[in-house]
Amino acid sequence: MSSISLAAQRRRSRWLATTFLVPVLSFGVSTARAQQVAAALPPIEISAPNDDNRTRARPKTDQEQGSRRVVSAPTSRRDAAPSAGGTATGATAIRQFNGIVGASATVITAEEIAHSPAATLQDIIAQTPGVQLTSLYGGVNGVKTSVDLRGFGAFASSNTLLLINGRRVNDVDMQGVDFSTIPRDSIERIEITRGNSGAVLYGDNAIGGVINIVLKNGVGGPPAAIRAEGGAGSFNARMVSLSAATNYGPWSASFYGNGIKSDGYRVNNALDQRNGIGNLNYTTSDLTAFLTLSGDDQKLGFPGGRTVDPSIGLDQLTTNRRGTNTPFDYGNQQGANATAGFTKTLFNGVDLIVDGGVRDKKQQAAFFNPFGNSYVDSHLQTWSITPRLSIKNVMFGLPSSILTGVDYYDATFHQERPVNRGTPPTHTYDLQQQTLAGYWQQTIGLLPTTDFSYGARVQQTTLKARDILNNDPNCAFFFTCSAQNLPLDSQEGQYALHIGLEHRFNNVFSVFGRAARAFRTPNVDERLSSGPAFDPFFNALPGDFRLKTQTSHDIEGGFRIKSGGFQMQSSIYGMDLENEIHFIPALFYNVNLDPTRRYGSETSASLRVSDEVLLRGGVAYTRAVFREGAFAGLDVPLVSRYTASGGVTWNIWQKYLVADATVRGWSERFMDNDQANTQRRIPASATIDFKLSGEYEHFFWSLSVNNILDALYYDYAVASSFTAGRFSAYPLPGRTYMVKAGATF
Repeated sequence: MSSISLAAQRRRSRWLATTFLVPVLSFGVSTARAQQVAAALPPIEISAPNDDNRTRARPKTDQEQGSRRVVSAPTSRRDAAPSAGGTATGATAIRQFNGIVGASATVITAEEIAHSPAATLQDIIAQTPGVQLTSLYGGVNGVKTSVDLRGFGAFASSNTLLLINGRRVNDVDMQGVDFSTIPRDSIERIEITRGNSGAVLYGDNAIGGVINIVLKNGVGGPPAAIRAEGGAGSFNARMVSLSAATNYGPWSASFYGNGIKSDGYRVNNALDQRNGIGNLNYTTSDLTAFLTLSGDDQKLGFPGGRTVDPSIGLDQLTTNRRGTNTPFDYGNQQGANATAGFTKTLFNGVDLIVDGGVRDKKQQAAFFNPFGNSYVDSHLQTWSITPRLSIKNVMFGLPSSILTGVDYYDATFHQERPVNRGTPPTHTYDLQQQTLAGYWQQTIGLLPTTDFSYGARVQQTTLKARDILNNDPNCAFFFTCSAQNLPLDSQEGQYALHIGLEHRFNNVFSVFGRAARAFRTPNVDERLSSGPAFDPFFNALPGDFRLKTQTSHDIEGGFRIKSGGFQMQSSIYGMDLENEIHFIPALFYNVNLDPTRRYGSETSASLRVSDEVLLRGGVAYTRAVFREGAFAGLDVPLVSRYTASGGVTWNIWQKYLVADATVRGWSERFMDNDQANTQRRIPASATIDFKLSGEYEHFFWSLSVNNILDALYYDYAVASSFTAGRFSAYPLPGRTYMVKAGATF
């Protein structure tokens, strides 16, 4: 088990119709504009790809300034698809989306990221309907804060797939990807595709959805550019960032780096972190190649939870909110990654895309308590190669786009668990996992106004797991003896399916729908804690690394509206899951839950009032329930039913002065370890963030105030299994400030 997820598991131990129908009223207002004749634009983009960093099936974005896209329309002639005879003929409705057909998606641009008052990347993503956040580490710089698509609570990281430049970066451990390790200035856009249809193209972990972070690469820029920025804020936070890019002929290179130090909101919550990403690119008309290197180093204190127990009059949330019961616990992480690849046009409409890479992650963590200390030292290395073909042409008179390929990943995990650093480990775990998959996804323009997509993936996972046990000779006297996990050699085949349809009634209104099957294999952390640790007499029991693969079946339908400066997207969905993997804090191990279900609706909209003012907002209803078993009909913990957000961007004075404000709210949720839904709930709350920023020639500045109303809230708590009303909560900061200034050269 990785050190971070081990920390989380240790501490866990101790609104539908309305949101979907609202856009229909808007359609009645805007439909008159639909009578305009559209330009001869296609349902399928057939031109050769010009951005290797896009997702394998990605949202299409326009060039309007400062709007969060839920839909868009192409305007350049390179997007015009030929008819069977090779020329564009007739009038057709503009395709509003060029990602996975039938899926709902959102694109967040670099400008929106720059102007956003949100303190962290996760807070920016949480402005998207249906996204929820959970933080166990004080919220400093968003370190270890998980992003939850469609209600998976404590297991959000394992059910949300993160891509960087269209390549998966989820590891086989439970920690997931730490968004704080990605330099904010390095991001060109964020593409969010909700639902499990991404599993065909990318594999497991895409149960709740896919987040693709596309990085800037410097291609097409000036011969040389440098940007430097520094800032200071609450809790003695200090940050610095530096980026540089250069272009010479077909070659380009870029670097983005940042560092941050903060004392943190709570005691033992200090953060010291450095990140860097470098790119080297070669670009010609028929060949593009790249090399990307990145690294991160992070040191973080673990403040733990604040205990509340009414039976003994204890309420640390009130009396000492910023204190800690774990003053010495900590976790460190070092990461290094390298990815290289190329795209070669074989002949008109056919491109060979090959990339591969290696990710290396080391983690160390220490936990101190009166019942026994523990230290965790982990090393995870993953090699990958993912060749594929992109085929865009006309088949039987119909425009077609095919993506087919092979994914191979080889991960090696080694972990030692001594009582203290430097002492012999009690357990030494070694796990090796290889996955080999083949996939095919095709999008066909059945009509000028109708697109159809289907796809499938077949994947085989091979796992070998071993545990070497070395108990202390005196463990029986101190009741600290452990049992050795049984070895595991397994091989399993799984598959993912997708079918989607989109129909455009006109340039304003379109409908879409999809159905899909996806899967998630257990990660190494879950396998390390996959069985009862003790029998009723507290004798140690051997684990066996065995857990069943989680599967999901999705169905979704919705519509999009685009009329002038108004854009809107709304959908409803249902998801049935089998063998959902979940950690039970009271039992100290992971289990496959009885069948569960998720359903809800998500609606987002934006309105450009003028060239200077943009309004945006969203609302979601998310329901996660048990379908069978002892908890049938009850809510899965840590999922808020209602979430909403809103915002305004006002360019007050020609970019010399820009104001941006956002509000985000969420309803109450059940605590972790409260599957029976009998304990006190985590309260509903909301935050308001505000930012003033400006640019003058080569200089820029910003002043941000987060949580203006100083709301005292927390989004994670774990209920006691033994004492009714007792729980441990993880408080987050109240009002905070950050001032930044910088220059470009």
